[in-house]
Amino acid sequence: MTARPGRDGHTEWCGRDHRCNLGEHRSAEIVVDLPGHARAVLVRVRASDGRDHAEIRVRVALADVDPAARRQLGTLLADLRDLVTRAAAVRRPRPGRKAA
Repeated sequence: MTARPGRDGHTEWCGRDHRCNLGEHRSAEIVVDLPGHARAVLVRVRASDGRDHAEIRVRVALADVDPAARRQLGTLLADLRDLVTRAAAVRRPRPGRKAA
């Protein structure tokens, strides 16, 4: 699948509708839904400067009691930090090495 813009300026993965605005191109949403527990929505975005990004929204049901909810939030933040760090490391190869 190519990521280059076509004649109309849209990429092959672009939604080509109201999602594209302000010079951005946005894909259709990819949804992971665990009813009653969590939901994640991923959208690929090409910004007006030509760079591609992943936009992710996550909603997780928290425990009813505060100590447990705080532990859940701590786990979410730690895991999110690890996920973003791993994903960002794939983008730029180290000098002298090819990208994965």
